Order: sequence, then C-alpha cells, then structure tokens
Amino acid sequence: MRSPVVKRSIVVGGHKTSVSLEEDFWNGMKEISVLRNMTLSALADEIDRNRPHGNLSSALRLFVLDHFKHRAAATQLEQKVPAQPSHRAMGREL
Repeated sequence: MRSPVVKRSIVVGGHKTSVSLEEDFWNGMKEISVLRNMTLSALADEIDRNRPHGNLSSALRLFVLDHFKHRAAATQLEQKVPAQPSHRAMGREL
C-alpha cells in the first residue's frame, strides 16, 4: 500500500528543501497561496520564519489546519448572525 504522504521539493529561505505532506495539505497550501496572491515558496518561507519549533512539514500542516479551522469558525459565526428582519416580518408591507 502506498503512503498518502508525498515528498516535494520547495525553495524556502533561498535554498531548496524537501517537505513531506499529504495531498490534502499540499492542496490547502496552494489554495492559501492563491488567496494571498503569493507563491507556494513565499508562503512556506513565511511559515518557516514564524514557526516556534518543530520541523517544516509539521509547521505547514499546522498552518493549513489553523487556516481552515478559522475559516470554518467564521462561516459558522456568519450563519448564526440573525438576518435583518424584513418589513413583512415586522408587520409592515412596502
């Protein structure tokens, strides 16, 4: 059985390195880099510079997980905010 983890090469901090990521995390990285209008290497470099500890592959996974957790929480919050009542619901017709 093949491992779902794939080793990829990426330039971080001006030098080539390899990271081992599952396809879903790699796709998440690509999506985030597009949203931020930056290259995958620039995003990985930013994550690398801001990681408190651990290896780069773990830092990338945690970054992607955190991004999508925040996005899910924001979506959930938006769904809980009551919509503005319509004039009809307030007993008035326009």
